[in-house]
Amino acid sequence: MERFGTLSFGHYGPMGGGHRLTAADSIHQAIDLAQGMDELGVNGVYFRVHHFARQQGSPMTLLAAIAATTRQIEVGTGVIDMRYENPLHLAEDAAALDLLSNNRIALGVSRGSPETVVRGYEAFGYTGSTDPRGADIARAHFELFLRAIDGEGLAERDPDSPFGAGGGRQRIEPYSPGLRSRVWWGAGTIGTARWAGQVGVNLMSSTLLTEDRGIPFDELQAQQIEAFRESWRQAGHPGTPRVSVSRTIFPILDEADEARYAASHEREGVGYIDGVRSRFGKSYVATPEVLVEELSHDAAVMSADTLMLTIPSQLGVDFNLRLVEGFAKYVAPALGWKPNWEGQVQPEGIRDVDS
Repeated sequence: MERFGTLSFGHYGPMGGGHRLTAADSIHQAIDLAQGMDELGVNGVYFRVHHFARQQGSPMTLLAAIAATTRQIEVGTGVIDMRYENPLHLAEDAAALDLLSNNRIALGVSRGSPETVVRGYEAFGYTGSTDPRGADIARAHFELFLRAIDGEGLAERDPDSPFGAGGGRQRIEPYSPGLRSRVWWGAGTIGTARWAGQVGVNLMSSTLLTEDRGIPFDELQAQQIEAFRESWRQAGHPGTPRVSVSRTIFPILDEADEARYAASHEREGVGYIDGVRSRFGKSYVATPEVLVEELSHDAAVMSADTLMLTIPSQLGVDFNLRLVEGFAKYVAPALGWKPNWEGQVQPEGIRDVDS
């Protein structure tokens, strides 16, 4: 495990007990948490994207704010729903964010997660899908997005225009070289993982796989990763692609943690998502020593280079920063992780999470 970061759903709204988290609260807390993690040397901060829900539906502004107020941490998504996106507008935003952050982005995209509404992308103006889940629209949008960020000329210059220079077909601006290497596809099956390898983008795999082959979740996910890498090699793409997996992990550091996380234990299981038989990953809730042992036997965690911790962001900055610190101090180093302090004078150490 070379890198780890957090994956936030960004929930806001009624919290129970008369408490309410506003959209503004959620955004400002996300920035504060990212700044704290940047100081710890954590590698990345990533956000789920859901439309028609109290979450981050359009995350680029938030990612830009984080990138502008941090030094090294990677900013990204897991994942942007391509059914809802104008691919050329997204290409402009992605390139601008990549330049602003000095290439510190990990832009995860895919067909998207199950929705809270029926074919919500049609309300955004994207109609004509022949697939009940809009996968054909997502793929078409993604293919045009890749052409745009690769610098392909997509519109013929008006020879009578006084603006611009040169003739021929014009590319989207701004242009950020190498942006494709920082794009990820969120795959839920071995088939889509193979497709991502053929296309030549990185792989994001979550705590949910939309297939079930009768084997443990981590082994199925490891097969997905291997299929992706083999497809990448067969396609002849240069370099080594990145792979991330997500896990829900709560280190128990004291008796208060044990009581706090008592209801968080979840076994992996099988269910149906969008009518498809799917396999769900389990939650890891244990002392650091046990977590190290369990995670070192998780085939997918050991195969991936990046681990994303799904965090309950609605519980606030202090809670989540303590959770991340505990993992960074007591678990991650035993799995091969080193803080992201490239070229800087390292801090004296991660502050004691018990203080």
